[in-house]
Amino acid sequence: MEVILVAVIVALVVSIPAGAGGFYLRNALARQKTRSAFEAAQQQVRRAEERSKEILLEAKEEALKTKTAAEAELRSRRQDIEKHQRRVDQREENLDKRNSSLDSQRSKLQSRESELDQQQADLSLVREKEVERLEQISSLSVLDAREQLLKRVEEDIQFDTARMLRDSEQEAHERADETARNIIGGAIQRLASDVISEQSVSTVALPSDDMKGRLIGREGRNIRAIEAATGADLIIDDTPDAVTVSCFDPIRKEVARRSLERMIQDGRIHPARIEEIVSRTRSEVNDIARRAGEDALLEANIRGLHPELTKLMGRLKFRFSYGENVLQHCIEVSILAALMGAELGARVDVCRTAGFLHDIGKALSHEVEGPHADTGADVVGRYGVSERIQKAIREHHDRQMTTLESFIVAAADALSAARPGARRDTAEHYIQRLEALENTARGFEGVERCFAIQAGREIRVMVSPDVVDDAKAAILARDVVKRIEETLSYPGQIKVVVIRESRSVEIAK
Repeated sequence: MEVILVAVIVALVVSIPAGAGGFYLRNALARQKTRSAFEAAQQQVRRAEERSKEILLEAKEEALKTKTAAEAELRSRRQDIEKHQRRVDQREENLDKRNSSLDSQRSKLQSRESELDQQQADLSLVREKEVERLEQISSLSVLDAREQLLKRVEEDIQFDTARMLRDSEQEAHERADETARNIIGGAIQRLASDVISEQSVSTVALPSDDMKGRLIGREGRNIRAIEAATGADLIIDDTPDAVTVSCFDPIRKEVARRSLERMIQDGRIHPARIEEIVSRTRSEVNDIARRAGEDALLEANIRGLHPELTKLMGRLKFRFSYGENVLQHCIEVSILAALMGAELGARVDVCRTAGFLHDIGKALSHEVEGPHADTGADVVGRYGVSERIQKAIREHHDRQMTTLESFIVAAADALSAARPGARRDTAEHYIQRLEALENTARGFEGVERCFAIQAGREIRVMVSPDVVDDAKAAILARDVVKRIEETLSYPGQIKVVVIRESRSVEIAK
């Protein structure tokens, strides 16, 4: 028991100092932590104070910069405003000066206007007096004097107009003659209706009028088949025992004519038979054209021509120009050009070949656009013909030519066409054209007589010298030309010559 008591006492003795020491140690550690936390807080406060001071300094610096910039901008704007104000003041000053000057000028103008009004009134009085004096001196009223003055002015205007008209016509002819020549020539060669109408139709004889019904067929199927196969128009009218084939292409017209003759002889006319006959006839016509071209080459003494060009030249066998066969015309031009080329020292081979091929474009005039001279030159160029020959073909209708061979071919072409009997026209059409031409010119005032000469290519108008003076003569010539162009259809061009002749006759007794 004592031992336990002693142990308890010893335990108490030992635990009390230990507890006291632990308590003391815990309090010391707590004080140390508190002191460390306080020191850390003090350090954070010091840092915050230092940072706030730095921020404050930065804010002051930024504010100072902003203030400085604002003051500089303000000074600049003030300067601009001052400059603008000075300009405004200067403008106001100038406006004031202008207003004062305008007021002064206005007053001067008003005084000048009043002076002018007074002068105008004085001039009116003087004019009235002068008019009265002139009327007394000239024994003419104002209206009569005005009429005479207008008449003189009208005469002067007519004279000036006629002179300007002559100058304008001369200038227009110089500038546009070449272009007009090509255009009119091409149009006439293709569609001169009064002349070509006789060469664009063919008549096929029929054994009887019953054959017309067979050619037409049931509901017109046969005639439609014929026109579709040949490309020509078949005209069946009241003409007894005949039908007419119309086509501008001479090859198609010849094929249609020969095909119709075979159908009539054969008697079997239906669409299938029509196509067969037309196909066979077209081959025969092409063979005829080829042989005609070969014969023409031999006659013109030309060698080495491309076969395709020979075929094209053969097609001209079926083409006529004003009644003249074009293939025969080309042969004549070739021979004439060769003869003239030999005399003038030109290249005879070029003259001969170019003369032969100069109208080859007419074989394609219904297939290719453009003048036949340009078309022909382009075609022969594709088959290896020399450039010199092409140039002669292209220029044979031009006013300006660049080679001697071109002049020779153009001259030979004109000689062949001008040969008596080369070109023909029906007497009826010829007389009608001349009468229409003369009647057109007679419809103008002052015209006494008219004479159409040179086969209707020139008309001479005789005028009365008392009615038509020199100035009116030029205007009359222009008016006659305009009326001819508007009312008549004619090939080529017509020259109008107005003749004013004044005679003084006395008789010696």
